[in-house]
Amino acid sequence: MNWLTRLLLAVAGGFVMSLAYAPTSFGPAALVGAALVIAASWRVRKACGALFGFASGLSFFIPLMNWLTVIGVDAWLLLGAYCALWWALQGAGIALVSRLRGAVLWVPAIWVLQEALRDRIPFGGYPWGRLGFSQADSSIADYAALIAVPGVTFVSALIATLAVVAVIAVHQRRTPRVLLPLGGVVVLVAISFVIPTPTAGEGPNPTAVIAVVQGGTPQTGMGAMDVRREVLDNHVRETLILANEIRAGDVQRPDVVLWPENSTDISPFTDATVTADISRAARAVGVPILVGAVTDVPDDVTRVQNVGILWDPQTGPGHIYVKNQPVPFGEFIPFRELLSKYIARFDRIPRDFIAGSEPGVISANGVVLGNVICFEVAYDQVVHSVVEGGAEVITVQTNNATYAQTSQPEQQLQIERIRSVETGRAVVVAATTGVSAFIAPDRRIIAAMGEDQTGFLVEEVPLRTSLTLSTIVSPALEVVIVLIAVLAMIMAAVKTRRLAP
Repeated sequence: MNWLTRLLLAVAGGFVMSLAYAPTSFGPAALVGAALVIAASWRVRKACGALFGFASGLSFFIPLMNWLTVIGVDAWLLLGAYCALWWALQGAGIALVSRLRGAVLWVPAIWVLQEALRDRIPFGGYPWGRLGFSQADSSIADYAALIAVPGVTFVSALIATLAVVAVIAVHQRRTPRVLLPLGGVVVLVAISFVIPTPTAGEGPNPTAVIAVVQGGTPQTGMGAMDVRREVLDNHVRETLILANEIRAGDVQRPDVVLWPENSTDISPFTDATVTADISRAARAVGVPILVGAVTDVPDDVTRVQNVGILWDPQTGPGHIYVKNQPVPFGEFIPFRELLSKYIARFDRIPRDFIAGSEPGVISANGVVLGNVICFEVAYDQVVHSVVEGGAEVITVQTNNATYAQTSQPEQQLQIERIRSVETGRAVVVAATTGVSAFIAPDRRIIAAMGEDQTGFLVEEVPLRTSLTLSTIVSPALEVVIVLIAVLAMIMAAVKTRRLAP
């Protein structure tokens, strides 16, 4: 193939991959797109691989994250280009290791390496758009119960690489060599259909009844939280309606009520009226409410914290979880003094959010919640830490009002469904404007409340304390795959140097 053909393959591959994510949500597109991306950089020079990787990254991330246009076209394009730079490195890596024997294993490891770095560097990383997150509607997602999200990425990239090898064999008219890679694809897909669901093989699980309140916001977009008091009033009102239905016997009394992130952006520790309103709602419903709030940092007036507060109907605020993974440029501004001179939007974030250090393991009325806040659900270490801490169910407090009527809430729901399989836990999502949902441990959506709806959901969910294999092996597995990728690149570099004149 000439370079133009490869460039077109790269661009097409990235775009096709984006179709695996909401709003299209066609999981097989990720495998087809990844195969095109890999084919574009297969056995080319590293510089060409980087170019093709960057091109495919642009054609993937820009349509994937078009919801960022709410913030600004510049933010959308800059973040897309930044993420594409990671794909440029991935393309160079694929170009390098695809020359080795056993490339079908080295190439998927390169993909995992790229994601491992992008998920962490810089400022805590940005894991949106991981290949493993694309398979929520595909049987490939069930690999998450065994080998976690990095493993799902590896398997997805392995299927794509095997397909590339098979097509190359056909092109070279080496028919016998087609059978082995195609057989590998068939086996990997077939295995995905027989992987036990996270709850299979266990006896009856204990259960808990959880209520989710979606109060809505008077407006959406960049000004969604400008009317903070009305947002709180909405969630109090819906909780009081829930309390009336409980008293009437129309709804089962829950063990705990979940409010979304930013259900009060006015700190209940500094405003007595906010304290009184939340207490009134908790007393009415008669069970603890996990309240999403923004509060001041003790002894530091220059910073704030994004928290979940367990609010007891009798004793008021108790356990507080501080978000471990604030979003760079969304909740804190790196290089604030310099960048604020050029980007006026940063005035909307006058104080940086601090990062908490303790996982969100919260005991509420006898139920151990594993609480994560919004984008944290995309970070492996945050989710795994609550499961390791004894969480029986995963709760997600999120505020997607800024991105209402875009694909972002549905893309986040895809991630939450993958997490249910990976952890073997039910996942309960409370959102200000949607999508609030109850997700079974096998990624089925039990109940959901879409955008532009307000009200509450009450569902019984299974509680689980045992660990899936993926939760146990995930950190070590990712390290092993990353080391394999690094070793492959070293071997390829040595080989290239030996062959050089």
